[in-house]
Amino acid sequence: MAEVFAEVKTQEGEVVVITPRAAQEIVKIKQENNIAETHALRLGVKGGGCSGMSYVLAFDEKPRTGDAIYQIEGITVYVDPKSLFYLSGTTLDFSDGLNGRGFVFNNPNASRTCGCGSSFGV
Repeated sequence: MAEVFAEVKTQEGEVVVITPRAAQEIVKIKQENNIAETHALRLGVKGGGCSGMSYVLAFDEKPRTGDAIYQIEGITVYVDPKSLFYLSGTTLDFSDGLNGRGFVFNNPNASRTCGCGSSFGV
């Protein structure tokens, strides 16, 4: 059975995809940690990590100046403009397999990734 993905579309038509499994885990984390309904998921990238850039997942109360704001399966998502550039076409998934439990970024823009999967280079 094919899995249906929720898409976040920017003004330029770029897309970030969040799988239903990842969305379910985000909701679960918010509930388990008593994070207010009003807080949004922040998707981003920052310099650092063994491959040059690291992914950022956090919860923010308010958007920052310039943030793109989206609704995906009942989850509000904030993405800053710089991160949109690096995350275009990326799929955020959640894995609970033999290699560990956690969020997985499948980024077509990454020319290299580290063994842990939490950093990348372009």
